[in-house]
Amino acid sequence: MLRYLGEDPTRQGLVKTPERYAKAMLFFTKGYNEDLQDTVNDAIFAVDSRELVLVKDIEISSLCEHHLMPFIGKVHIGYIPDGRVIGLSKLARMAEIFARRLQLQERLTHEIACAIERVLVPLGVGVVIEASHMCMVMRGAQKYTAMTTTCCMTGVLEHDSKAKDNFHSLLNRR
Repeated sequence: MLRYLGEDPTRQGLVKTPERYAKAMLFFTKGYNEDLQDTVNDAIFAVDSRELVLVKDIEISSLCEHHLMPFIGKVHIGYIPDGRVIGLSKLARMAEIFARRLQLQERLTHEIACAIERVLVPLGVGVVIEASHMCMVMRGAQKYTAMTTTCCMTGVLEHDSKAKDNFHSLLNRR
């Protein structure tokens, strides 16, 4: 790649670049080697509540599978428990597992929601991701302020308008 760009791979600043790049790519895609159940482990707790749990502004970064360029943003995760809740930090860790893979934002949103469904079997899940894609910012359209928003709702958050409105109301409260 360095030669293709017209660079000299033996130049002092570039000699170790291939190795550094390979290590960086392994870190950026470490989600392939992480297991959802190992991450969740024993952090599920019994509760009587059926009230919405919402964790907002979880920072994420991922790599677009089309250009291998980063997209960076925030994921907001909500769910309505059906007798079980999960440790709040586990929601961020679950998002990280899927973000640290080559991704499409649309798929990432769906994968996070499905993982929460599998682990908790809640009454409903809502996942919203807002992200800026470097493939759109640095090349192509070059639109620096463009944000992409994706949403995946399941269960009562998909079908019950009152629950959905509550989710969006809390999501938009700052």
